[in-house]
Amino acid sequence: MQISMLSMSIAALFYIAFIILAYGLVSKIIQYKNTPAPLKIPTMPAPTTQAGVVFRMSKEVVFFESLFKSSKATWLFGWLFHFGLFLDMLRHLRYFIDPVWFWVIIIQPFGKYGSILMFVGLAGLLTRRIIVDRVRYISSPSDHLMLVLLLCITTTGMAMSFYLGADVISVKSFFIGLMTLNIQNIPADPVLIIHLIMVASLMIIFPYSKLLHAPGLFFSPSRNQVDNAREKRHISKWAKELEKN
Repeated sequence: MQISMLSMSIAALFYIAFIILAYGLVSKIIQYKNTPAPLKIPTMPAPTTQAGVVFRMSKEVVFFESLFKSSKATWLFGWLFHFGLFLDMLRHLRYFIDPVWFWVIIIQPFGKYGSILMFVGLAGLLTRRIIVDRVRYISSPSDHLMLVLLLCITTTGMAMSFYLGADVISVKSFFIGLMTLNIQNIPADPVLIIHLIMVASLMIIFPYSKLLHAPGLFFSPSRNQVDNAREKRHISKWAKELEKN
């Protein structure tokens, strides 16, 4: 079977995007891990045990607790987007596994509507950046472009899911081929190609944008520290090295 130039180009783009994404994520996580945290600065009221920290972080990751306390509207749109993204990503697992796991099959009808939640959430977040004075003042062009890119990815995905359709078998064959280094032809569907190019662009941008708050949350000293300053002296790693010398 002869591989088209379009398929080779999209495959090369995704290989490059994956390398940049993996390198960027690993390097940033290492940077976060090695950044000194010389002070005990948990945001109060803070948990006094490690189990409490885990519970607090779980609430932050799943329910966006601090955002809920600060802005109900922002919390609503942000949570809708992230929950919709979670459902949509679970649904997209079918393109990367064969045979498809039973729970991925079960979630397909629900995951299909995750894109609607994503669209509502992103539209609300973008509107907020435009009409709320204090938010517009601190927003940079990249903030708007990120939301527009995510909206475009969402709308092209919705168009294929609800209106235009897509050759699911060929798309799955293409991505399975990418993972096994056995490139297959991808359908020459303009909406699909635009969707994939934007997804690859997001992968490239992700490690170097504000979207990196996803792993960064776990390294926030105001969230991941135990409130035990009276019971245990807090010494950062670099300070311990100075003491040894």
